[in-house]
Amino acid sequence: MNIIINNSSGEPIYSQIEKQIKDDILMNKLSANEPLPSIRALAKDLRISVITTKRAYEELERDGYIYTVPGKGSFVSAQDKELVKELIIRNIEEYFTKAIEESEKIQLSLKEMKEILEVLYEEK
Repeated sequence: MNIIINNSSGEPIYSQIEKQIKDDILMNKLSANEPLPSIRALAKDLRISVITTKRAYEELERDGYIYTVPGKGSFVSAQDKELVKELIIRNIEEYFTKAIEESEKIQLSLKEMKEILEVLYEEK
């Protein structure tokens, strides 16, 4: 697992860890029941507080992405594919809403927005 912490970002470190692990789970880079690094090991690797890592794991467990077995560690939870798809669609809708709000500031038309999206889509 490759987690990158951006100290200049305004986003809290625990949130950065949570997001990256979540993304790895959603993109099937981490499989169901796969063990995660221990809280202490991850904190040591990232050179951060154990409390920060613990909070990230707690958030992931609360949202159902991981589960913890006392004395054994934390593991990736099995994901419902339809639920995962719905979560991703909801995220996309949030991004589009923000993009529309930004476009309104400069009176960018729907046609121009579609052109931007098409260019970005083709680049990927």
